[in-house]
Amino acid sequence: MSTEPSPIRKTFVREGVVFLSLLLFGVLLLPVAVYLIGQTVFGAYGGDGYGEFFATLAGKLVAFEWAAWFLVLSPYLAIQAFRITVFGWRASATM
Repeated sequence: MSTEPSPIRKTFVREGVVFLSLLLFGVLLLPVAVYLIGQTVFGAYGGDGYGEFFATLAGKLVAFEWAAWFLVLSPYLAIQAFRITVFGWRASATM
């Protein structure tokens, strides 16, 4: 019996790693970028700095507000949209 994991299992593990790493990026680094760019474009945040900005975002995530979740999941969604586009191009090229 082979100890090699099945291709489906490898795919699930790889996709899980991609999802979790991009979720981590979306939770930890993306809010910093949003805060800094927002501060540059729109001026000072109305709250008490980045800490309050992040606390507000975390509260909205806990409350399952779709806009906050869209922000956090946007890196993963962008990668998936890119993958689907490449898949479509490749599929149409073989026709």
